[in-house]
Amino acid sequence: MRPYDLLFEQALTRVDPERIHHAAFRAIRAAGPLTSRAVRVPAAPVEALGLRFPHRLGLAAGFDKNAVGIDGLAALGFGHVEVGTVTGEAQPGNPTPRLFRLKDDRAIVNRMGFNNDGAEVVARRLAAWRATGRSTILGVNIGKSKVVPEDEAARDYEKSAGLLAPYADYLVVNVSSPNTPGLRNLQAVEKLEPILAAVRRRADEVRPDHRVPLLVKIAPDLSDDDVVAVADLALASGLDGVIATNTTISRDGLATSAATLDEVGAGGLSGRPLTRRSEDVVRMLRARVGADLTLVGVGGITSVDDARRRVAAGADLLQAYTAFVYEGPLWPRRIVRGLAADG
Repeated sequence: MRPYDLLFEQALTRVDPERIHHAAFRAIRAAGPLTSRAVRVPAAPVEALGLRFPHRLGLAAGFDKNAVGIDGLAALGFGHVEVGTVTGEAQPGNPTPRLFRLKDDRAIVNRMGFNNDGAEVVARRLAAWRATGRSTILGVNIGKSKVVPEDEAARDYEKSAGLLAPYADYLVVNVSSPNTPGLRNLQAVEKLEPILAAVRRRADEVRPDHRVPLLVKIAPDLSDDDVVAVADLALASGLDGVIATNTTISRDGLATSAATLDEVGAGGLSGRPLTRRSEDVVRMLRARVGADLTLVGVGGITSVDDARRRVAAGADLLQAYTAFVYEGPLWPRRIVRGLAADG
């Protein structure tokens, strides 16, 4: 058993997951100057979204919601960091407890509810970070504020885009979290199209000298027909890519007992149970869009073999979150090293 596995089983699992997350994140930020001087892992650069990524693996949105630890996370070996989800208005998120481990499935259930400091505060934070000259590739993931009605969603996303696009290497429209009421309804093409148009227009207004790549993040729970419809919309609307996939509301095929699942309750499931569906969605998207769009594969990537299969399915870039929690701070470098060995 690896030292981190022992620590995780004997200590970390005995403490509330959200408390552990905040403690671990503080440690990552504090250790950033030291980990950044660690021996660099061989990696194969990737050209995507008009950017040169140092390698395929990045950190998915959700870990650093408020853009407070970009450098520390990059120092662990992530080639890009996606912050957020950031909403137009600051919000506390859902009541606690709202984060749960399903150890038998190497999975996490969360119903955080887009808890974040809001686009204005995060924009100021990113402005200060950019002023330091840091070079980490930064994605900014934006979502709908809970207080904003569904029919005003485009305005809310547009507000966030205007504030955050000046500091983003790429923007992501998140319409696929299950923890904001009505949000997933926005994945319907007729509702998604005006949101994407508003974000694109506003990003171009605030960055007239540089086109910020725009992606959409979709759920694994979409039907195959809806995945194809989103792919067609992405092509028609000039999107730069799709992130597949977010968390799932499904609880099918889990090793965790029904009683435990009932106790945990609602929320988005991430981790190993998503592996097959997320891979299938990437494969469907690539078959539909050809080579024209960047696809980011996320969901259930734990091993080097998982990463290889996701790339073989059509992913240009990879992201992870839950495996990082279960496997520990050395995990990103192990994945990057394994992929680099493939040449």
